[in-house]
Amino acid sequence: MRTLAAPLLLAALAMTLPDAAAQDRAIVKTATVKAPIAEVWKAWTTVEGITTFFAPAARIEPRPGGAFEIHFNPFAKPGMKGADDMVFLAVQEPKMLSFTWNAPPQLPEVRGQRTAVTVRLKPAGEGSTEVRLTHAGWGDGGQWDKAYEYFDGAWGRVLANLAKRYEEGPIDWRAYLLQLKAWQDAEDAKGAK
Repeated sequence: MRTLAAPLLLAALAMTLPDAAAQDRAIVKTATVKAPIAEVWKAWTTVEGITTFFAPAARIEPRPGGAFEIHFNPFAKPGMKGADDMVFLAVQEPKMLSFTWNAPPQLPEVRGQRTAVTVRLKPAGEGSTEVRLTHAGWGDGGQWDKAYEYFDGAWGRVLANLAKRYEEGPIDWRAYLLQLKAWQDAEDAKGAK
């Protein structure tokens, strides 16, 4: 009886453990930016910096619990602007920041839940900085998999834009904002009917 109970207990425990693949799943992206660490830190922790490479509008309060809101569509209704209601989890100037993150509006089943992003900075030679971004806290299946796939591509583009910002200058959002405003006005007019 005793020898049978142990394998049954182990089998029962194994069935209750979370899926190891989902539990360990994380997006990791790295980039080398041709700017000193202090400048790259400012790019991530100020509105003036974030809007040079990430999105046209933001609300940034670099302290634990402070806002880390990235507005890809500043004309949208609250809750639909992008990374609404995200907060800093940890701040260690000038080498580490972490913040909560959510799925895009087109993935409503997981949008209300939060994952965590950590950005680590370290000097990488003469006047350059290595940026390592890790996005963890993923569920699995359904819209979780779609969100993971989306951000696996998106974070690479964000880091490419950060590097490009220091090589070619900040992103000029004016044309994008004009098009976005026209689109948002048309969407709002449809909703008013």
